[in-house]
Amino acid sequence: MNLENIWDKTFPKSDLVDCIKVSFHNRYGINLVGDMYTPKDNKGKLPAIIVCGPFGAVKEQSSGLYADELAKRGFLTLAFDPSFTGESGGNPRYMASPDINTEDYQAAVDFLSNHDLVDKERIGIIGICGWGGMALNAATIDTRIKATVTSTMYDMTRINANGYFDKENTEEDRYNKKVMLNNQRTIDYHNNEYTLGGGVTNEINDDTPFFVKDYYDYYKTKRGYHKRSLNSNGGWNIIGCMSFMNMPILKYSNEIRSAVLMIHGDKAHSYYFSKDAYNNMIKDSKYKDNKFFLTIKDAVHTDLYDRKDIIPFDRIESFFKEYLK
Repeated sequence: MNLENIWDKTFPKSDLVDCIKVSFHNRYGINLVGDMYTPKDNKGKLPAIIVCGPFGAVKEQSSGLYADELAKRGFLTLAFDPSFTGESGGNPRYMASPDINTEDYQAAVDFLSNHDLVDKERIGIIGICGWGGMALNAATIDTRIKATVTSTMYDMTRINANGYFDKENTEEDRYNKKVMLNNQRTIDYHNNEYTLGGGVTNEINDDTPFFVKDYYDYYKTKRGYHKRSLNSNGGWNIIGCMSFMNMPILKYSNEIRSAVLMIHGDKAHSYYFSKDAYNNMIKDSKYKDNKFFLTIKDAVHTDLYDRKDIIPFDRIESFFKEYLK
């Protein structure tokens, strides 16, 4: 693994935090790479927080910013690149898997549970954007996770099966999408390479939907561009997210016993994902008392990527301190 040790984040380096590159493996034998942040004045074993996302981003972007800020507040944090992405292993590149990428979170828990600086009984996770859904899926299956935060969450099953705003939520629409994707598989196999679907558009105009402009403002500008980010560049393979169409990752979320805090801006195009996921999580659940939904007034989707004046870090800190006792 050829890992770069230069500071190439989209946010400034802090004098209050140490950051080192680490690697660990998941149960599929894929080596994952992360940045581990620790407060410089740490003493003894620390509560730990694992961060991943947004979907198509890398650890040098939003997840690293969250990890850095929470390390300043006394946590050991780990921002990692998921399988097939960034500096992590896995071939072919630029694929996503509801199973493997949930496993990536669990592998990070494996790693930190065996780390000398970590109190293994106090591990939490954060999922941003599409990794919010993956984080809930991990919390559903991994009882070692004591607290989960989702920020500006996407339900990747729903978006792939139903399209944006559920506008393709018919059997006919799904069938046509499957025909297109399976035809693409035939082409890719013939060409012995996977065709990229394209990242965030390079050009916007007056007719560009707002949510696309929102992504452009982060991924295509100095604010958030990174050379390894899929969304900043060529994007996922066209067939990269195909398996999400019929694998409902949030099916058993109402059985999560550990604490969950879901955060979303009410001006985000994706707000409905978190609202519906939260309602489904607490519906018929016996574990509602430690589930919370926080709406950030007037915030759009990418505001919660990096706007430290908008991201409710005080609330996130207090939530983890309460539930990672």
